[in-house]
Amino acid sequence: MYYNIEEIVNERKRNKKIFFIIIIAIIIIILAIMAGINFAKHVKNNEKTAQNTNENETQEIEKEETGFNKDQIKAINKIYNSDTKRAFLTFDDGPSYQVTTEILDILKEENIKATFFVLGTMVKSNPEVLRREHEEGHYIANHGYSHVYSKVYKNKNSVLEEYKKCEKEIKKALNDENYSSNLFRFPGGSVGGPYDDVKKQAIKEFEKQNIAYLDWNALTFDADGAETKEEIMNNLKDTVEGKDSVVILMHDAPNKDLTAETLKSVIKYLKDEGYSFKNIYDII
Repeated sequence: MYYNIEEIVNERKRNKKIFFIIIIAIIIIILAIMAGINFAKHVKNNEKTAQNTNENETQEIEKEETGFNKDQIKAINKIYNSDTKRAFLTFDDGPSYQVTTEILDILKEENIKATFFVLGTMVKSNPEVLRREHEEGHYIANHGYSHVYSKVYKNKNSVLEEYKKCEKEIKKALNDENYSSNLFRFPGGSVGGPYDDVKKQAIKEFEKQNIAYLDWNALTFDADGAETKEEIMNNLKDTVEGKDSVVILMHDAPNKDLTAETLKSVIKYLKDEGYSFKNIYDII
């Protein structure tokens, strides 16, 4: 049999070439498959990251809008009713450096926890005092930002904006973005006065966001004419008499030295009358 050496060599070259082409094709296919797998993983990871981001954003929104739960709001709404005698000391318009720190010293000495309805402007000026209130176990609640009635009660939305601005200052002072007071005290109270209609509208907005509000059922008139310790004590006794659960309105603004000076007498009277002291943490 005759063999053409040239044809054999050429055929071997063709076979070798085909072999290499097949190998290269296999390698390309494998690389393509691996690239496809990696791309699929990348897409899946991106989808998962996006999903987690959306979930986190949703949780943050829900957290911001959740506020108090129904039981907590119910407890605050029923704060004036109790089977035992209890007193809630509440202070508005602070924190101020001189007066609030004196009040805190007395509360610490007496081992009493109070509730402070703070103003955003005052928190901004005295963040270290607010931090002390919080660190010593007092409840930090919200009294708006400015306390300027024409600003606060311009409309229902302006009330909510005052609340939010104050909350922002509280978070900043505490260095805690998760803190929410969820409790508002309307400047001048939640009913009556020339802004009564706006207050009613604002209450509905607060209720939508599960933000509670709290007034008082006893007071010393320390911001409404009381000029002596005797006047403060007489006003307290008159408004506390006959009540088992009392929310007492006092003030810790910079000019309320008389309130701090009378506080020990206020506490002694309430103790003698059989009241135990509570703050908002105790009922929510």
